[in-house]
Amino acid sequence: MGKLAIILYFILSVFPADATENRRHIHVVRKGSKKSHRGNTVAKIWIEENGLKKIDVAWSELSSDELAVIVGIIDKNWDVFNKMIDDVFAGKKVTIRRF
Repeated sequence: MGKLAIILYFILSVFPADATENRRHIHVVRKGSKKSHRGNTVAKIWIEENGLKKIDVAWSELSSDELAVIVGIIDKNWDVFNKMIDDVFAGKKVTIRRF
């Protein structure tokens, strides 16, 4: 698992297995849960399509306010998130960003 950022009380991350998927996406996980990471995912957000910026919510259990904050930060920092995802998929260590 590659943790990218902490926003509010959520962790944004990617999984190395996601490198083979046809669209890049970020998993949003509730911070501090004792459950497995995948079992605690509360949203999946697509961030691109065919290499171009296109942010779509695949599914979400977040409130509209929480989702708006997270999507806004992803949108504003899209290039940063893409670089971090490249690094995770390349096996490089990334520094978790806090927003």
